[in-house]
Amino acid sequence: MRVLLFTGKGGVGKTTTAAATALACADAGLRTVVLSTDPAHSLADAFDVELGDRVAEIVPGLWGQQLDTQARMEDAWTEIQAWLLEVFEWAGVAAIEAEELSVIPGLDEIFALSDLKGYADDGRWDVVVVDCAPTAETLRLLSLPDILRWYMERVFPMSRRVNKVVSPILGRVAGLPVPGDQVFRSASSFYERLDGVRELLADAATTSVRLVVNPERLVVAEARRTHTYLSLFGYRVDAVVANRLLPEAITDPWFAAWRERHAEHLASIEEGFAPLPILRAELAGDEVVGVAALRAFGAALYDGVDPAASLHPGEPMEVVRKGNGYELVLELPFADKDDLELGRRDD
Repeated sequence: MRVLLFTGKGGVGKTTTAAATALACADAGLRTVVLSTDPAHSLADAFDVELGDRVAEIVPGLWGQQLDTQARMEDAWTEIQAWLLEVFEWAGVAAIEAEELSVIPGLDEIFALSDLKGYADDGRWDVVVVDCAPTAETLRLLSLPDILRWYMERVFPMSRRVNKVVSPILGRVAGLPVPGDQVFRSASSFYERLDGVRELLADAATTSVRLVVNPERLVVAEARRTHTYLSLFGYRVDAVVANRLLPEAITDPWFAAWRERHAEHLASIEEGFAPLPILRAELAGDEVVGVAALRAFGAALYDGVDPAASLHPGEPMEVVRKGNGYELVLELPFADKDDLELGRRDD
């Protein structure tokens, strides 16, 4: 099974690229599902079909989903939210504000990870394509498994032990609503739904990230930073999609300066991201909307390349034997030595 994550600065065409890739995989005979983790969903608009919170068939071999955070919250967060509402109301917070505060920022990403893990474990899919949110949200999404693991392994057990000792006292003296076992069970169940996500995303044989860029200075600069951060998390980028390149057929002198800048930025993309393959897509003459337009876009983008294949080998992080010891090798593209601090803990 393959998991393909598409991210990039907002507006570069990552939804179009993700949708076209999913369609190309399905056309190749692979059972494919494409889902959006971007709160501002546009996946349904790209296909020009209705998509909701439940997976639905788009064309034979391809299914899609747009995550409904509210539905997921009602399913998985009810017990915890009810207790939080009691606490906020006890503290004198107005009901409407308490309702807002009881939904922790980042739940969208957590639910998205839960769905991604579910598809990976399902066994029905050959390819899972993810249209991620813009880069900042994607990095937050991909860092969540480590953060949640740290919390659940270190803080959660202690919190539960302290709660059993202190809660009866606080409840009697201060009237503070205390979490019962059902709250801790919900939190534990919530975490278990994400168990194994980190391993799935960091498995270079299964999961690849593809960066979508336009030939613009700010877009390329953000993609460079994203590539560095992804490597720090141990996630592998296997290709860069250079989208909206000025077509060679345009010869009007008005576009001369624009063409020159595109050529300059494309050269910096190819040199800077080497040895990653650079997939090219020209600026379309019309909106890329609907199955036919996406199919044409995908055919031009991959042109003889298997869209589901791992397009670049290697591990972003590995430990190799060196003499009598070991060496940690961490691929950090675009990072300078002065940017880094190195620490050691235990062995």
